[in-house]
Amino acid sequence: YELKKGFFMSNNQQITISDEVKEFLKSNHKLLINGEWTPSSSNEKIEVFDPATEQLLTEVDSGNAADIDAAVAAARKALTGEWSKITSHDRARMLDRLADDIEANFSVLSEIEVLDNGMPLELAQYSIASHGTTLLRYFASWANKLHGQTIPVSPAGAINGESLTYTRKEPIGVVGAIIPWNSPLIFAILKLGPALAAGCTVVLMPAELTPVSALFLGHLIQKSGIPKGVVNIVTGYGETAGQALSEHPDVDKITFTGSTEVGKKIVEASIGNLKKVTLELGGKNPMVIFPDADLEKAIPGAARACFFLQGQNCMAGTRLFVHEDIYQVVLNGVKEIAEAFTVGHGLISGNDFGPLISKTQKERVMSYIDLGREEGAELLTGGDSFSDQGHFVQPTIFSNVDGEMRIAKEEIFGPVLCAQSFTHQDLEQIASEANDTPYGLSGSVWSQDISIAHKMAMLIDAGQVSINCHAAVDPAIPFGGNKQSGWGREFGAEGLEAYLKTKATTVIF
Repeated sequence: YELKKGFFMSNNQQITISDEVKEFLKSNHKLLINGEWTPSSSNEKIEVFDPATEQLLTEVDSGNAADIDAAVAAARKALTGEWSKITSHDRARMLDRLADDIEANFSVLSEIEVLDNGMPLELAQYSIASHGTTLLRYFASWANKLHGQTIPVSPAGAINGESLTYTRKEPIGVVGAIIPWNSPLIFAILKLGPALAAGCTVVLMPAELTPVSALFLGHLIQKSGIPKGVVNIVTGYGETAGQALSEHPDVDKITFTGSTEVGKKIVEASIGNLKKVTLELGGKNPMVIFPDADLEKAIPGAARACFFLQGQNCMAGTRLFVHEDIYQVVLNGVKEIAEAFTVGHGLISGNDFGPLISKTQKERVMSYIDLGREEGAELLTGGDSFSDQGHFVQPTIFSNVDGEMRIAKEEIFGPVLCAQSFTHQDLEQIASEANDTPYGLSGSVWSQDISIAHKMAMLIDAGQVSINCHAAVDPAIPFGGNKQSGWGREFGAEGLEAYLKTKATTVIF
């Protein structure tokens, strides 16, 4: 296993950053409140680093509770003001215009996402092109389709049934959106799209590790025609700004993507005014490969499922269950792919495996790798970090993992695959082992017997199960978790519904 040499700026292969991105990084990054870029009340800064080089990228303002108060007040004023009078068709046009602006700035946003997060450039480009603008246009198309219904009832007091009852969909109100660091731009769009289509206003809080793409998006929002105060962006730390947003009595809903631990804290913080909460949390997702599976698809599918975004994604297929007849073939194939990744800075062509987000995350992942060794799992490949600058960890595969090991149950959130074999086709027993974690987010089944595949998919306790692929994502497919993987769903009609409330009106003639 070799780390590609010379990919850091101090060596022969230098990172090329465009002039536009350089200028943006040099900007004085303030908070977007009520349509204006406003300095934080604390005058404190957050340093943002490139995780591949550990070099300082830029500084952003660190918002606190006072800034959250100002942003929520602006969102409340916009909710009942100009935004409430804009037609659904105009809301749709504004979202489409924002999608146009994202497409026009595609190269800049892709570059920022790589520097901010560390992902390979091709992955950033794919994410923005296939999910970013598509998500906005999908939810824009819903804006003028939020229909109520008439209900044939005969309430008390109605003579001969002479009454009319109808429902209407209304925006849930002011939304606090807290997004993670693992795909920051896409998650910002995922929160904004349905909220704005529904007529809500938003206070968006990006992760302190990756705030830059959200701030660039804020400049595009200013140009899109969306009225001031409809979208406010406050950069800050979770324990200060995030806590204040979660507790705020004038916020009607929190939508959060991140760890289960933080999700529980948000639930506690929401109790004050019983605000609605949507949580997309952690996962420890199983992939079950039966002996009749098409291995030309299943082997690369398993590798992508685990090592996509260096394993830093909630959908990652990090628990591999393979029938013993094909166990060694599958593991050898996944190992070969893992060892073929070219590790390095995402802005250098050919590098397809980037760093973890931070030193803390690298240390966390390495501690789990050490734990796997201690627990007796067989280290098939990887298992080490790199001494060069940057938070790089090798793609790692453990074989002969026991389901009771901590590495088999706990979310590692890094490039670590835990594989175990099964000797039978008792679907309920396989499902019992696959479901033996606190999580229930995603999963996949690989078999050419569609009957077995469907039965297995039904038995896996997860909000999303794919057959002969893993983590199928589309703007129209609902996504979310069971158990400690979260509350509610995002994407699709169900994702939009989370930003609406239903009002029933009855008239007696």
